[in-house]
Amino acid sequence: MGMSLVFSAKKRFAFSSLLTPFACRSSATSGKMAATAAGSVADVQARFGHSVKGLLTEKVTSCGTDVIALTKQVLKGSRSAEFLGQAARNMVMQEDAILHSEDSLRKMAIITTHLQYQQEAIQKNVEQSSNLRDQLSHLLK
Repeated sequence: MGMSLVFSAKKRFAFSSLLTPFACRSSATSGKMAATAAGSVADVQARFGHSVKGLLTEKVTSCGTDVIALTKQVLKGSRSAEFLGQAARNMVMQEDAILHSEDSLRKMAIITTHLQYQQEAIQKNVEQSSNLRDQLSHLLK
């Protein structure tokens, strides 16, 4: 607490000396100011040290936050890459299924064509057999 009173007294003196015009100062005041300037410089250095520490702490916190955000983004990108990989594998599987289905459809079309040929052959045989039956029945009469 005693330290804060010393700093506040120095601050008040430094501030009041800044407000006093330079031409109005006496040589005694100049001597006092020179003596307090050393104290004032120490005060400025202390404040600078505190402000640098504060800025450094602020920057470290900011960098830590940025690293966390970057890590989250990398993990999100990694998950996205996993999802894309899974989608690609699924697409390849679907493509294989489609190719297999297409091959099966071709085979079914060939089988259908063969069945149509067989149906036509059977119809011709039925017609020929009915003609033969008519001829046999006519001969047997």
